[in-house]
Amino acid sequence: MQQSELAQALESTTIPVAYREFKDTKKNPAPLPPFITYQFAYGSDFVADNQNYVDIENFQIELYTSKKDPGTEKLVQDKLKELRLPYSKVEFFLESEELIQVIYEVQLI
Repeated sequence: MQQSELAQALESTTIPVAYREFKDTKKNPAPLPPFITYQFAYGSDFVADNQNYVDIENFQIELYTSKKDPGTEKLVQDKLKELRLPYSKVEFFLESEELIQVIYEVQLI
């Protein structure tokens, strides 16, 4: 799966999606929660014999909500399961933003 396919799949959830961040302008204001950002986190290619055999890209998908929202989390998780993308999940409360951040980490091979 390519990054562009991941973006399209996330957009199909109907939750606003942006790579890394939303640019907040008068013409195009940033959305209110819930919204998703995603970004490349790091590579963990399969290497042998001094050669990269398989490109493995690790992405973070970040879901932001104004309160704990299991239904929205399930929507994202169901999409990842539909794509057969195993994920790990962590959650934080961003006090300064008053938002819940749920981070899903996936690998694209």
